[in-house]
Amino acid sequence: MLFYWFLKYVAIGPAVRLVFRPRAEGTEHVPRTGAAILASNHLAASDWIFMPLSLRRRVTFLAKAEYFRGSGVKGSLQRLFFAGSGQVPIDRTDASAAEDAIRTGIRILSEGKLLGIYPEGTRSPDGRLFRGKTGVARMALETRVPVVPVAMVYRRRALPFGRSITTVRVRFGKALDFSRYEGLSGDRFVERSITDEIMYAILKLSGQEYVDVYGAAVKKTMDATGSSAVEIIARLLPPVDEAVDRAPTSLAG
Repeated sequence: MLFYWFLKYVAIGPAVRLVFRPRAEGTEHVPRTGAAILASNHLAASDWIFMPLSLRRRVTFLAKAEYFRGSGVKGSLQRLFFAGSGQVPIDRTDASAAEDAIRTGIRILSEGKLLGIYPEGTRSPDGRLFRGKTGVARMALETRVPVVPVAMVYRRRALPFGRSITTVRVRFGKALDFSRYEGLSGDRFVERSITDEIMYAILKLSGQEYVDVYGAAVKKTMDATGSSAVEIIARLLPPVDEAVDRAPTSLAG
């Protein structure tokens, strides 16, 4: 616990603020106490650094178990860093692992903590927003906590003499309440509808283009074929009329 605050206010936080000068918008939407899910787009490995810097509360993330499996001195230091910075290891190798990840998230929320997750399940292959996985909906339904949509926005700003700098904005949207679906955890249609509503809220905050395929599927095909993300997405996307029907929409009302 102490190591988390040491990293945030002494070791990493001050340097990150000095170099990138990240700005946060809508932090008032994050509950001051109690559990909540912070559901964010995922553009860079640094996302999990900028979001917590914007808040006074600690944020716990679900992280790849590989980060905790290193050997030797380097592996020990890596485990110490990720554990101390609020990361909880999860295995993402199969269906049972996905269920374990959901149960871990539910446990964290039951302890009254803020849980940071990336519904896309992986970093965006090309900067666009990809289809969300329904684990976020399952957690929200089983714990009955609010979901705060979050958008990481990076912009390149030109400086004199051909230089440039990356500006960072962290946008928190109004909390989404899914109490109207109480008791419907496990209903695939309901969980997909909730996930799409969350992704639509993130979309409005980020201004990204939405792609109705899973980012992990695109990355896997890129690794296997060497094709570009654009080529793969063109093959995976449904026909235009079907894509319109499946695009994320708000279910409020």
